[in-house]
Amino acid sequence: MSNVQSKLTQTQAQMAQGKQIINASDAPNQAATIQRLKSILNRQESFQSSLNTVKARLEGEDSTLSSVSDLLVRAKEVAVQGANDTLSAGDRKALGTEMRALRDQMLSLANTKDSNGNYLFSGSRVKQAAFIETANGSPEYRGDQTRMNVRVGEQRSIPINRTGTDAFVPVERVDKDGATTGVGFFQVMDNLIAGLNNYNGNDVRRGIGELDTLQQGVSLARASIGTNLNVVDQQTSVIEDTTLNLKSTLSSFEDLDYASAITKMNQQMLSLEAAQASFAKVSQLNLFNYIK
Repeated sequence: MSNVQSKLTQTQAQMAQGKQIINASDAPNQAATIQRLKSILNRQESFQSSLNTVKARLEGEDSTLSSVSDLLVRAKEVAVQGANDTLSAGDRKALGTEMRALRDQMLSLANTKDSNGNYLFSGSRVKQAAFIETANGSPEYRGDQTRMNVRVGEQRSIPINRTGTDAFVPVERVDKDGATTGVGFFQVMDNLIAGLNNYNGNDVRRGIGELDTLQQGVSLARASIGTNLNVVDQQTSVIEDTTLNLKSTLSSFEDLDYASAITKMNQQMLSLEAAQASFAKVSQLNLFNYIK
């Protein structure tokens, strides 16, 4: 009777919690399997969280560079207008003013922050603005060249950042002596603005060509971001499928089959009632009376 009562109590506890195992000591091997599956599930959830973070950051970078690309298109239109020899000095000044506004907007975009307040294009120096205005020159890149990766799977990691020089690519400028010099993104813009304000035709025409190079650099950066976003979507699908399979497996080890449990409980209750009834009858026999 005691054994049947104990088993019935355990079955009732299982039904109350909806779990096959109440105490690890009831089935050590099964309990260990459940803990292992839960640990794997927790890692998958961590990977999914990382994927969400990476996707948000990449989308922020893409949106920012899309705006920069639009500004470069307008900057080229302004530069082409400025190359017209029939314009007056006042017209060129007006175009120079617009070009300055476009340049300032691009600088602001280059120093865009993500939702956590980190600069998007500063490499690993996320608390340092990517490009800083200098006293006697064009804005300079103050980030570093570190490319950070985030683990999004057991054997998979994805780049999470783009350095300022990856997105705002410098230009290789060849001087009249044939020497090549690296010229920063914003120095190109400032030289073009000076060419418009002073009407230096050579500077303006050179700037028009260099704007194409700047636009190409931004386009390549966006293509890289698009590739990474595709990887994020593919890895997200893999994580979701893995998580679903793990949850199904975990359920088979952990969750209670209520139909079977109810049948088992009814059998145990009948056994207990039969044992109690038998004991009631046996206890009336003479031997029991004698023992009393």
